[in-house]
Amino acid sequence: MDADFWLERWNEGRTHFHQDRVTPLLQKFWPTLSLPAGSQVLVPLCGKSLDMLWLAEQDMRVLGVELSPLAVEQFFTDNGLQPTVRQTEQGTHYTAGNIEIICGDMFKVRTETLSACAGVYDRAALIALPESMRGAYVQHVYGQLASQYRGLLITLDYPQHEMEGPPFSVQEAEVQKLYAAHSAVANLYQRDILDKEPKFLRSGVTRLDTVVYRLEGSR
Repeated sequence: MDADFWLERWNEGRTHFHQDRVTPLLQKFWPTLSLPAGSQVLVPLCGKSLDMLWLAEQDMRVLGVELSPLAVEQFFTDNGLQPTVRQTEQGTHYTAGNIEIICGDMFKVRTETLSACAGVYDRAALIALPESMRGAYVQHVYGQLASQYRGLLITLDYPQHEMEGPPFSVQEAEVQKLYAAHSAVANLYQRDILDKEPKFLRSGVTRLDTVVYRLEGSR
């Protein structure tokens, strides 16, 4: 699952994972985190998600990270925002108001950048990665956030042998194992959504749960 895979998906418009609305589960559960106004919130592999606009409206300072320049440019254009642009060793930074997106590789985001994030919202990052990459991703990102960070993780849980990802199935036992070194994990919500996902039905998937976890730094 290299960079070219995702760049090709964006360039060809094969972005069914993008939602044209704010995620209802974000709206329902984000207030339970009680993050102070002005907190910086990391949105990894953010694409052009409208969830970033909603988080900004909640007085959060949003820091997205996205590999595709097309996705980043579309986010600002589609929402009528005029970003300022600067370059660092982490990538190209686009900033408008209290939303900043780094266009670059998530694994090149530096410790000092991640450690300034008191919150995190991960809807489509962990499940976009194959099992072989998830451990390194979690350690690099979550292992370097503010020590008492709070966040939401949304995953999918389905019989992986019934469909090839992405998005991949990530079961609760794996989530607990991945985050054990630095985070407390609580399952807030789990629901079968198979009847709302025709792609999975067509692929022969027999069960599909969406799961929301509350994460909190425990270092």
